[in-house]
Amino acid sequence: MVVCVCNAIRETEVRDAVRKGATCPRSAYEALGRRPRCGQCLPFARSIVEEESVAA
Repeated sequence: MVVCVCNAIRETEVRDAVRKGATCPRSAYEALGRRPRCGQCLPFARSIVEEESVAA
């Protein structure tokens, strides 16, 4: 599933970034070499970060 249309970031990429140490959407995006643009994706990305943090 696409999380961020502006940056073409997929859910699996965000999950992988969190597993590698990202603690918030912005740090996950930075790990992918991107940054949030319009911000519409941040709530969804935040929920993914929270899910992965609880699972860890």
